[in-house]
Amino acid sequence: MTRDRTILINNIYHMLAYAFRTLEMDIYRDAAAEPFEEMYDLLAAILAKGIGLQLKQGLYREYGQRREKLPLMRGKINMPGTIRNYAVRERLLTCEYDELSEDNTLNRILKTTALLLIRDGRVSSEYKDELKREMLYFSGTGTLDPAGIRWGNIRFRRESRTYPMLIGICRLVIEGMLITTDAGEYRLADFIDEQRMCRLYEKFILEYYRRHFPELSPGAPVIPWCIDEGKDDMLPEMRSDIHLQKDNTVLIIDAKYYSRTTQELYGKRTLHSANLYQIFTYVKNRDYAFGTAEHKVSGMLLYARTEEDTPLNSSYDMHGNRISVRTLDLNRPFEEISGQLDRIAYDHFRVSRI
Repeated sequence: MTRDRTILINNIYHMLAYAFRTLEMDIYRDAAAEPFEEMYDLLAAILAKGIGLQLKQGLYREYGQRREKLPLMRGKINMPGTIRNYAVRERLLTCEYDELSEDNTLNRILKTTALLLIRDGRVSSEYKDELKREMLYFSGTGTLDPAGIRWGNIRFRRESRTYPMLIGICRLVIEGMLITTDAGEYRLADFIDEQRMCRLYEKFILEYYRRHFPELSPGAPVIPWCIDEGKDDMLPEMRSDIHLQKDNTVLIIDAKYYSRTTQELYGKRTLHSANLYQIFTYVKNRDYAFGTAEHKVSGMLLYARTEEDTPLNSSYDMHGNRISVRTLDLNRPFEEISGQLDRIAYDHFRVSRI
């Protein structure tokens, strides 16, 4: 099968659009229609349009403490600093005060990411030029060490509610595409790695079902261990990727993104054993929770098909539960991907998308 890189990258845009609803705004429609051949250009285009929109609305500002030598008091006096001033015959007060500033973590992340894209030779000049113009408005904003950003510590206040998508795109660029050169400088790697793509792939499928099949109560709950006695505090957490349920019918989907969907062992290609053990464990513990009530719990490994030519389409009845293995071909037009997700819901629950 011939792989069309522009189709794959266009589908990544759709995945991002489900993960970040903001991308459905009219301002991003040009990016959705453009046939990108490089991932950098897609992310640069989204970021440029998003920053441009944010500049029109106003950059997020927050209070930060400043210390400054002033002829008149402002805020509170820093006595040690003021004494030092007078000791060297400076008749100035060292004052500490809070000031609303655009120089904060969120805007620093935007600037740091934009500069990485601007400096990379593989990003198209049209997106670089747009980002360069926008960076003129960030002259009072600092930058960060990309490797030092603590993404888990970032909190969005009500005033910064338009930022989550932009910061999410920045995280894809910095975490997923960043490598360090021998000289200690940063540049963009060839493509987002499997770990970050898997996280996006999971989020896309979950948000797809949330939007189009709300009656299935899509979520990613923790599945409790069903133990006969004793405590479960030493057992690892079982958090499902996608959990769909209608009445007492349940489908647990484990979304997997690998460059190779199967493993080779002694010259034979097989499913990844750890993946199969994992989905079986999820299904059996979820099944046990229903007790004696009539119910049906199934599981599915849904692999993203990216390189291998052989699609997976198998089902196995295991101790009263059906475990299926499917592939979602990300190299096909998005309408076909959408249709396959719809068929999964219909086959298991007999429901159609809204």
